[in-house]
Amino acid sequence: MRWTRCGSSRGVTETMALLEIVEAPDPRLLTVCDPVERIDAGLLRLLDQMHETMRAAPGIGLAAPQVGCLRRACVIDLGNQADMEPLFLINPELTWSSAESVVEEEGCLSLPEQFGQVARAAEVRVRYRDRSGAPQEVAGEGLLARCLQHEIDHLNGVLFTEHLSALKRTLIFRKLNKAQRARSRANA
Repeated sequence: MRWTRCGSSRGVTETMALLEIVEAPDPRLLTVCDPVERIDAGLLRLLDQMHETMRAAPGIGLAAPQVGCLRRACVIDLGNQADMEPLFLINPELTWSSAESVVEEEGCLSLPEQFGQVARAAEVRVRYRDRSGAPQEVAGEGLLARCLQHEIDHLNGVLFTEHLSALKRTLIFRKLNKAQRARSRANA
């Protein structure tokens, strides 16, 4: 799916198809996304497809640039790890974060099988629009706080590797590049 058509009701099929997850070093992952101006059937379909794609991957969060769409939208579904419904966040904005930070391992569907220890705020508040366009706010701690920060970073063109040392970042990208070359040779 090309980012120029994402969220448009034209050119999007009615069936729920899994989307291709963009992998680093794709430059779309380093691009600041445009705000969503209008919530329409195409955008809602995209959010549903993103949710299905994320669950199938499997993952707990997916931002629009990870499927090639440079718009400020993401989905979070902690599944069995939390007692909450999936979140569909449109134009999310971090409004508060605690001074306390927690360092934990993070990964990303756009950097398959790569992980690093990332410091994030222990608690956050995020303002966003829901699927109907109504303003909402969510407060999160623990895994939800981490996931909210990770997905909003994606919308700002920031990968989790930017929170790591230069050495660790270099090692991750070398391993990712090696794995991508091996997959290319296997598919050739």
